[in-house]
Amino acid sequence: MRRARPQPALSAACAALLATALAGCGLKPASAFIPAVEPGGIRPIPGLADVKLKVTSKEFTEQLILGKIAVLALTAAGAKAEDHTNVQGSVSARRSLTVGDNDLMWEYTGTAWITYLGQSDAVPDATRQFEAVRDLDLKRNKIAWLSPPAPLNDTYAIAVTPASQAKYGLKDLADMAKVPVGQRTFCVESEFFTRNDGMRGMFKTYGLEYGRSVPAGNVLQMSTGVVFSALAQGRCTFGEVTSTDGRLPGLGLKVLEDGRKHFPIYNPAVSVREPVLRAHPELAGLFAKISPKLTTPVMLELNSKVDVDGGDPAFVARDWMRREGLVR
Repeated sequence: MRRARPQPALSAACAALLATALAGCGLKPASAFIPAVEPGGIRPIPGLADVKLKVTSKEFTEQLILGKIAVLALTAAGAKAEDHTNVQGSVSARRSLTVGDNDLMWEYTGTAWITYLGQSDAVPDATRQFEAVRDLDLKRNKIAWLSPPAPLNDTYAIAVTPASQAKYGLKDLADMAKVPVGQRTFCVESEFFTRNDGMRGMFKTYGLEYGRSVPAGNVLQMSTGVVFSALAQGRCTFGEVTSTDGRLPGLGLKVLEDGRKHFPIYNPAVSVREPVLRAHPELAGLFAKISPKLTTPVMLELNSKVDVDGGDPAFVARDWMRREGLVR
């Protein structure tokens, strides 16, 4: 799930991680500045010429990068894209779309299905999950989802250090049972600890029981940034992460496979107000050029360029689009 790339030494990565944690780990302030681009694989689209479109995103690194990609793509296509990215929280960003303050944003199928559409059980098949979200969100909220969704899956995951992986033979979440009880320790966020699709459900799926095969004292609750540093420093064997977090390659952490498919699927796709898409159906073709290129390894790389290397989301987005031949 990760692409090997040259990274700073572990000590430097840890220092960058701790600095980021102090500022609100995983967040990167973003301005509305967008670097200039010229059309490449994305050509000017007559139907979008000088059309004003307002793009929003949430405030964490991956969303900032995706938001900048959307703004740059629209700009290359000839639209007058307004950058309204960096909204705090999923609910606030989503509401800006449903009330018409913004026109489009990248959103995750799992988030929409569970948080916005109020469904308790995720659909385990990625295609069926996307179709279910697309159909219900259009019916209820007049929000259209552009096909295809990106193949990247930004879901919950459990990571380990290479040393733990080698010591206990860890590859899949089923291998948690291989670890002696005394070393079967977890560093997790409070939300993950309580969610049905989080720790308790994971234990049930993989035959563990909180309070017995995983003693209560073996689970340490902490903030996201501290999870990474605690895991890297050996305070716990298992750490809760998200599967595309840029700090994973930065610290050399290994994500365990979810062979029993416990965690929901979080594929991003562009969600757009239905009246906007009806007026500008060209949007579907524009983003169909981009979505298939956004795989989990690609997103790990891009997030790492921001969270570990200190890059700006707008330039990280532009450089990737140039590399893919989408813009010049």
